[in-house]
Amino acid sequence: MLQLRPSEQRGQADFGWLKSKHSFSFGGYHDPEHMGFGPLRVINQDMVTAGGGFDTHGHADMEIISYVLDGALEHKDSLGSGSVIRPGDVQRMSAGTGIRHSEFNASATEPVHFLQIWIMPAETGLEPSYEQRHFDRSQRHNTLKLVISDTPQPDVLQIHQRADVYASLLDKDESVRHKPDAGRGQWIQLAAGELLVNSEQMRAGDGLAISGETEINIKALDDAEFLLFDMA
Repeated sequence: MLQLRPSEQRGQADFGWLKSKHSFSFGGYHDPEHMGFGPLRVINQDMVTAGGGFDTHGHADMEIISYVLDGALEHKDSLGSGSVIRPGDVQRMSAGTGIRHSEFNASATEPVHFLQIWIMPAETGLEPSYEQRHFDRSQRHNTLKLVISDTPQPDVLQIHQRADVYASLLDKDESVRHKPDAGRGQWIQLAAGELLVNSEQMRAGDGLAISGETEINIKALDDAEFLLFDMA
């Protein structure tokens, strides 16, 4: 079964320095029909103006992923971690028993555009941790590149949930295929371009909930960038 979440139906917030679109209920946006998908609780598409950002604030018992599409995002947290996240970088922060962090646009002149993703952990009370890796364009080009998994493996961020996350940059008319295990659900978040997923057409900003499919065929109708979540 395929269920499209059209971009224009997402919740929206505009604070001047931040323009955000919410695939699921978040902050002042509440929609009981869109509270998440399995353990996937938040996908926000955020655009932060030059010099803007999120002041230091706290989280607990959540796996938080940042995926930058354009620009640069500066991160600092109470673990002592500090970095600038750019396109190709993937950040995973496990809030666990509690963590405080800030996120600011690292540029004084250009906006930063990124996906903020929250996944509920399989257990609470974990030790907070932070991890970041860079995935070259060639690693994501015309393929599904595994970037996050619960299974420890080289060059993959580890998450505390039975979830795999793939990143892809797909050229127009190119295709990739995913064969999920039974009993798992998938979500595709299309950041840019157009896709045909089995029988469903997607446009930039759309999300797609998938369940009960034995094979997922993804074709780019235009150059596309997307994330595929495969979750228990």
